[in-house]
Amino acid sequence: MKLIVNADDFGLNSEINRAILAAHRDGILTSASLIAGGAAVEEAVDMARHNPRLAVGLHIVAIDGPAVLAPGRIPHIVDDRGRFSAQPFKVGLMYAFSAAARSELRMELRAQFERFAATGLKLSHVDGHQHMHLHPAVLEMVLPLAKEFSAAGVRVPRDDLSLSLRADRRKATTKMAWTLVFGLLSRWAAAKLRSSGLVWAARTYGFMQTGQMLVPYVLAALRHMRAATAEMYFHPTTGARADYFGPNPGDLHAMLSAAVRREINRRGIELATYKSLAGGRAAS
Repeated sequence: MKLIVNADDFGLNSEINRAILAAHRDGILTSASLIAGGAAVEEAVDMARHNPRLAVGLHIVAIDGPAVLAPGRIPHIVDDRGRFSAQPFKVGLMYAFSAAARSELRMELRAQFERFAATGLKLSHVDGHQHMHLHPAVLEMVLPLAKEFSAAGVRVPRDDLSLSLRADRRKATTKMAWTLVFGLLSRWAAAKLRSSGLVWAARTYGFMQTGQMLVPYVLAALRHMRAATAEMYFHPTTGARADYFGPNPGDLHAMLSAAVRREINRRGIELATYKSLAGGRAAS
C-alpha cells in the first residue's frame, strides 16, 4: 500500500508554513499544496527549495480565498479586495451559468499555474480549496492546465463516511450530504481522469475530518486501509487556532505522532507522493 500524506494551504500564512516544515522534517508529511496567492507564499517556496524531498502541488483557489489577478481584471468572480466569495452554493451556480465568470476564472486559473511555474518548483499535483476543482466547469479548465504544466496527479476525495462517523458523530448530517454530492462529483472526475494520463489515489482520508485529523482517527484510518493507493491530507498550524474545520495544531500533532509512525511501519505502508504513484499508475 502507498500513502500520500499531504498538507493543504501551504503559503497561506507563516504558522501554517512552519507546521508543514516540521511535519515534513520530523514527521510523516510527504507533500504540500501551495496557494499561489497566499500572504506567505514566498516563505513557503523558500522552504520547499531547501527541502527538495517535499513534493509541492498547486492548491487552486476558486472560492473563499485570494486570487492572483487584480480585481479589475476579474470583477465577476472576486470582490474589490481580490477575494473569492465564501458561499459555495452561490459560487457553484455562478460558474455553472455565467459565461463571464467562467471566462474570468479561466484567466485566473492559468495565472495561478503560471505563478507556481515561476517559482521553479516541480508541480507534483493539483487539488482545490474546498474541492472546488471538482465543479464540472472548473475541472474542465483544470485538467488541461494540469497536463500542460506537467502535474502527476489530481486529488479525488473518495473518503470513508462510516469510519468518520465511528470516530466523530458531530456534523453527521453534513458529512452525509458531502458524501452524496462529492461522491457523484468524484465518480465523474475519475471518469475524466482515466483518459487524461493523470493519476489519483483510490481512497482519500481527510475530507470528512477536515481540521480534525487527530491521532485516534488517523490510527483508525491506517488500520482500516485496504486500497493500494491512498491520500491522507491535513490542515496543520503551529498557531493557537482550533477552528472545527482547521487549520488546527492537532493535525500537526498527528503527523508528528510516534504512534502513527509505528502503525505505518507495522502495516508496511509506503509513504509516497503523486509522482511516485504515477510511476506505477494509481488504481481507480
